[in-house]
Amino acid sequence: MQSKPITLAVAALLAVALAGCSDSKDSRRSRKSSSGTPGETASSKANDKPATKTEQAATEVADASTSKSTPAAEGGWGNLKGKFIFNGTRPVPAKVDVTKDQAVCGKHDLVDESLVVGEDGGLANVVVWVRTKNVKISPEYDALKTQKVIIDNKDCRFEPHIVTCWTGQPLELKNSDSISHNINAACLVNDPFNEIVSANSASDRKPLEKAETLPVKLSCNIHGWMNGILVAQANPYMAVSAKDGSFEIKNLPAGEALEFQVWQEKAGYVQKAEIGGNNTTWEKGRFKHAVKAGDNDLGTIKLDAGQFNKL
Repeated sequence: MQSKPITLAVAALLAVALAGCSDSKDSRRSRKSSSGTPGETASSKANDKPATKTEQAATEVADASTSKSTPAAEGGWGNLKGKFIFNGTRPVPAKVDVTKDQAVCGKHDLVDESLVVGEDGGLANVVVWVRTKNVKISPEYDALKTQKVIIDNKDCRFEPHIVTCWTGQPLELKNSDSISHNINAACLVNDPFNEIVSANSASDRKPLEKAETLPVKLSCNIHGWMNGILVAQANPYMAVSAKDGSFEIKNLPAGEALEFQVWQEKAGYVQKAEIGGNNTTWEKGRFKHAVKAGDNDLGTIKLDAGQFNKL
């Protein structure tokens, strides 16, 4: 009667032992498999090993070298702004002597616009543009490339007085007056043009394909007092100061030291400026600024009055 329990106990022990042997064999097979087979190469084994710190650093450097490295990707875009102040006695603009078509032109209070200073000293019509070649252009300007640049004859003057043009932009010559005008553009790099624009009409003209080295003088041979300026550059980064002297150039590539140029109709290249109480000289109107993402405010820029008597 006691032999059956003993037999069952022995059987149970044998089952446990057999299971242990099976686990041991599987474990050995697993270790053998993980250690590699004769068909594996040394490089494939190495790839299975965790990377060392040195290997990780080398991988990061390689990844950085193959990534897209552009000012926009690294630093984004920045805006450059400031305010020009005429540092001297405010000049009173001379009135225009209307010698022709007085019935139309005589009713407008026309004045010389070559030097316009506001009551608070703000200097209008100062032009600032990026001189750096092949500057990165923000996608925000994509729509501008197909936007018309309009030179209008309105109230017997050019409107606006200063026109900025990105090379390749469509150009329209317009006359909003009830009398004929002509637009004479003394281009130096592009072909100059001199076209009659009939009353209340407009006509398209081929774009300016090349940047002009200097702002181009516009005039009307019919009405001798009419003068304006056309600025044509190979990038859209241009600004004309408003009546209060303020200006802003938006979406510049951050992370770069860009070269800017400053020009005014009476002074030519603006060379003497006071910024933050410090006097500085801009040779040929040029200065460099390291653009940061966001707003780059130059603050108040006082321009010495003596340099506006050159022309």
